[in-house]
Amino acid sequence: MSIPKPATPVIVQHQQAVRDALPFEDTQDFDDATRGLIAKRLPNAITAEDGTVVWDNDTYDFLTGDAPDTVNPSLWRQSKLVAEQGLYEVVEGIYQVRGFDLANVTFIEGDTGVLVLDPLVTEETAAAALSLYRENRGDRPVTGVLYTHPHVDHFGGVKGVTTQEDVDAGRVPIIAPEGFTEHAASENVYAGTAMARRSAYMFGAALARGPQGAVGAGLGQTVSTGNITLIAPTLDITTTGQEETIDGVRMIFQMAPETEAPAEFLVYFPEHKALCAAEDATHTLHNLLTLRGALVRNPHAWTHYLTEAIDLFGNDLEVVFASHHWPTWGRERCLRYISEQRDLYAYLHDQTLRLINKGYTGIEIAEHLPLPPALENAWHTRGYYGSVSHDIKAIYQRYMGWFDGNPAHLWQHPPTEQGKRYVEFMGGADEVLEKARKSFDSGDFRWVAEVVSHVVFAEPDNKAARDLLADTLEQLGYGAENGIWRNFFLSGATELREGQFGTPTVSASADVISQLTPQMLFDAIAIQINGPEAWDEKLSIDVVLTDIDERYRLWLQNGALSYSAATQSGDADVTLTTTTSGLPAIATGALTQDALAKAGIELSGDASILGRLAAALDPGDKDFAIVTP
Repeated sequence: MSIPKPATPVIVQHQQAVRDALPFEDTQDFDDATRGLIAKRLPNAITAEDGTVVWDNDTYDFLTGDAPDTVNPSLWRQSKLVAEQGLYEVVEGIYQVRGFDLANVTFIEGDTGVLVLDPLVTEETAAAALSLYRENRGDRPVTGVLYTHPHVDHFGGVKGVTTQEDVDAGRVPIIAPEGFTEHAASENVYAGTAMARRSAYMFGAALARGPQGAVGAGLGQTVSTGNITLIAPTLDITTTGQEETIDGVRMIFQMAPETEAPAEFLVYFPEHKALCAAEDATHTLHNLLTLRGALVRNPHAWTHYLTEAIDLFGNDLEVVFASHHWPTWGRERCLRYISEQRDLYAYLHDQTLRLINKGYTGIEIAEHLPLPPALENAWHTRGYYGSVSHDIKAIYQRYMGWFDGNPAHLWQHPPTEQGKRYVEFMGGADEVLEKARKSFDSGDFRWVAEVVSHVVFAEPDNKAARDLLADTLEQLGYGAENGIWRNFFLSGATELREGQFGTPTVSASADVISQLTPQMLFDAIAIQINGPEAWDEKLSIDVVLTDIDERYRLWLQNGALSYSAATQSGDADVTLTTTTSGLPAIATGALTQDALAKAGIELSGDASILGRLAAALDPGDKDFAIVTP
């Protein structure tokens, strides 16, 4: 294993400048993050049934004292706050377990049991959180589950707190915003392989924990690596103002689609005067385009919904809590907090558009647009997870797309071909590296990363280039205030030095795939077709679903898989008869007769058709290269 390098003098100076610029004397967040502590889980290593550790918050015990030179002091402060773990009282009747996963899980006590809001990433961590709650608040049954939005850290642990049987029996309703299942499944399946690979960089999955490695991701420390589960909602929230009472707990919902997720709600508990802001107001500037990849979010809508939350709930509000971080108490503090969060997204949106209309590109705006002092110096608006830089570029992308209007950028060479040409123009690899080392010594790490990356893509086996690029990314990581920027930089350095570490987490779990509609399953298969290899292939398949009385015809022709539920003339080449519960086996590549039979799928017609379809499939590569060609 490679040994990390120390911070260079340039980075040491940078860290001191951060200490001098920000209000570190303001310790209110530390008071809030520890307020209401009831109990910790000691030790806090959580294991799967086979003994594999899926979460260990104790590995962050090094986060004490002042920041070392290898960590941005602002990120160090945030990581110390986020690493706090245990069961906390928000207000009487509402409790949170924090520090058990990337997100928080919240328990709202009812007449006979407890509602669980956002049950973490994995079954194991959610079960451990519920156990800690019950040890201290009594063995209350779970009487309802809420998902605020369809990101895996808010539903993946559901089977750690309830069962499919209890949900099917009507004992435990699952409450979610309209469209939840579609977005939960599609985001984790369609581009799931690529997102999971990039998430390994984003959350620093392979980084050693410590001052020269992973210190946290800003929103939470990292993601757990256990079993991701999903139970489909049984009660959809469709309109703002919709009220539901479950186990005596009265809830008023506010819809907030296209904010932090395509489907999202905020929920107000009037008897507690408490607002769950989901992820629309947390103690960081959030992502408008997450670095793992996703649809660009809508900051204009985000702004509107935060204003609406103040209008709806502000008169009586006494506490705001969220699916990440710690609560804010007191009406005036709550209103200031939500207002500043609102102003942050409004400012970035409006100013980016103002400058777009003056001809500036996203990169130019991101480099030069300052925040107002009131937002620059508010800790909860700092860019620990989202950043001003990549959020502005996301806004540009949302309105203008990938092209910046310069025709020189319309038809550029891909990275490897660019690299070869840059290296040749600059006098060869040795000349580039000699100049780059001088830039490294002067602290121009951004430029070194750009030019040496060209050498790596032109000559992937050039060890000197890989080493210099790794050293450069390491320094950029040390200086980053943003947790996921740090993780990206340090993960790149790790792979350059030690080789690819792969993808530790898989978002397209069996439970997630099982919730795909038939159409979404067919789309998932279509995405895997190797089009150029299948140009000359022509076949048809009927899929009959007996439990819902539906029949689909699938065609593969001209390298594309299409489907229709309309009545078709003539017979398909082969017919598969099954139920919706058996259908996911097809999407996971179980196309042999034996595999189909095991999944309860009947086959009639030409069985060789399935072999031809299987031959046309080209599944994603979960370990694809990122910092090398």
